[in-house]
Amino acid sequence: MFNFKKKFGQNFLSDKNLLSAIVADAGITQDDVVLEIGAGAGALTKELSTRAKKVISYEIDLDLKEMLESLNLENVKFVFADFMKEDMKKVEENLSSFKVVANLPYYITTPIIFKLLEESEKLTSLTIMVQKEVAERIVAKAGGKDYGILTVMIAFYGEAKITRVVKRDMFYPAPNVDSAVVRIDKKQKFEIDKDKFSKFVKASFSMRRKTLFNNLSSLYSKEKLKQTFDNNFLMKRAESLTLDEFIETYNKLEN
Repeated sequence: MFNFKKKFGQNFLSDKNLLSAIVADAGITQDDVVLEIGAGAGALTKELSTRAKKVISYEIDLDLKEMLESLNLENVKFVFADFMKEDMKKVEENLSSFKVVANLPYYITTPIIFKLLEESEKLTSLTIMVQKEVAERIVAKAGGKDYGILTVMIAFYGEAKITRVVKRDMFYPAPNVDSAVVRIDKKQKFEIDKDKFSKFVKASFSMRRKTLFNNLSSLYSKEKLKQTFDNNFLMKRAESLTLDEFIETYNKLEN
């Protein structure tokens, strides 16, 4: 019997129909190389191996090594390492392009998403199981309470949609919340400094109840803000701006 480890956020899926549906949501074909983060008990890995050309599956828990290797999946390469500590250039050096499909541990969802979106040159899409509440924040529309830094920065890198909601009782052990599958298709990069833009978005949302004028005065002088925008605009809150408006605002202030 396998002991589940809380510290790795292990919640495993075994429903074959659901696993098949997740792989279908990701649009995996025989031409695809798939990167999986968190092999777990290997149920999703097995499903991926039947559809993809090759699967590279990361697993942090060495206690799963023997079991995973005994699955004898010919087109799967297991890597027993902490994905967050891997150099992305090394991960993808022999790949022309790849898709990510993963049931992510809740406690590290956001860092993994941003590691992939920010550091990868060859990623085409991410199809990931996340906490439902996080999924709702990822796809939120401007103006709503779920809309924030996460929404804007993911939209900066790709187009996100929820493909399905997964009830908590589909997992073992069952978590305390429902989950959702989110697909993010990477898009062409904007020609702006992503680190500076990220800092700008974070500053805009730093105090949600405050106006753009208040929040952005931590990065720009009040004079510059007043010279660049009218009062109506400066009195808006960050959550009312779409991604395009954030980019336009940033460009005006930087140029």
